[in-house]
Amino acid sequence: MATDNEILIAGQGTYILNNTTEFTGNFDAIVVLEDTVFNSIKIAAVDVKSTYIAAPGTAVKAGAIIRPKSAQKFSGVKLTSGSVAIVL
Repeated sequence: MATDNEILIAGQGTYILNNTTEFTGNFDAIVVLEDTVFNSIKIAAVDVKSTYIAAPGTAVKAGAIIRPKSAQKFSGVKLTSGSVAIVL
């Protein structure tokens, strides 16, 4: 399991998602690179977007870092627009 420091510095690497194809896998954080609208954010294949974004249809501003709660990992993310760095 990655420590907070490893996540913060992306010790396991990153993947830049800049299209509308769903990215799947187990990952620790999503860093928003530009104003981004999310189609879905998943944990265990369940869309939990509204758990992490108060107004899910509105763009999340650049610089936001989204981390899963309770030591979980994200399992997928799909964008409507924008780009994010997936912290592996």
